[in-house]
Amino acid sequence: MGSNLQLVRSPASMRERLILALDLDDVDRVKTLVRLLAGQLGMFKVGKQLFTHAGPAAVKLIQEMGGEVFLDLKFHDIPSTVAKAAIEATRLGVKMFNVHASGSLAMMRQTAKEVRRVCRQEALRRPIMLAVTVLTSLSKSDLERVGVDREVADQVVRLALLSQEAGMDGVVASPQEVADIRAACGRRFIIVTPGIRPQGGKKNDQRRVMTAEQAIRAGVDYIVVGRPITEAKDPLEAAREMVSEMELAMGGSC
Repeated sequence: MGSNLQLVRSPASMRERLILALDLDDVDRVKTLVRLLAGQLGMFKVGKQLFTHAGPAAVKLIQEMGGEVFLDLKFHDIPSTVAKAAIEATRLGVKMFNVHASGSLAMMRQTAKEVRRVCRQEALRRPIMLAVTVLTSLSKSDLERVGVDREVADQVVRLALLSQEAGMDGVVASPQEVADIRAACGRRFIIVTPGIRPQGGKKNDQRRVMTAEQAIRAGVDYIVVGRPITEAKDPLEAAREMVSEMELAMGGSC
């Protein structure tokens, strides 16, 4: 029974810490990008759009082409339902998946317990289990409108601590909250960060953003990048530039 957790426990190339978001509805385009970039980054993110369009076949396609998968479906339901979904994600062989931390301590705890159990019983590689804190598209005013009367960073840390207590491996959070999460949860707690944009690039629907260099300097373990690479004239060059920017944050070495 293997584990994915060694990647961020030891020095790893910046390339392995880059995740490409395949937020697409075109399987041929997915094939083209995976064929082009499988050796240039660590994982491909399969989210709700692609998974709804192509289903588990999208995951298998990427794996067969030599890529690893971050299954970004943000499970959020009653504990037994989420735990069962997480088991199926594990059986798909994904390297990483996530749930919503706001789904409760019980939901996350049961999910972590059941995934560990099925990995032992079926000799499966255990995926990295993440909990989503506060989406990078949300602001303080957005939280207030759904009844959360606190600063974004405070809510992120609250949910990160809850996730850690539940036995999750880490969280998905904005790079702007990394220092607070590190202070609360320690260095070994994994942080995956979307909302990465090139210097001067479009934010699109993201609000709490940073450049790749800033995120790595802040202490992020993995960064998730989508449109700056998938919509670039030369996705391969865009991915290489992103990795170079990450390496710059580490003084040119990793």
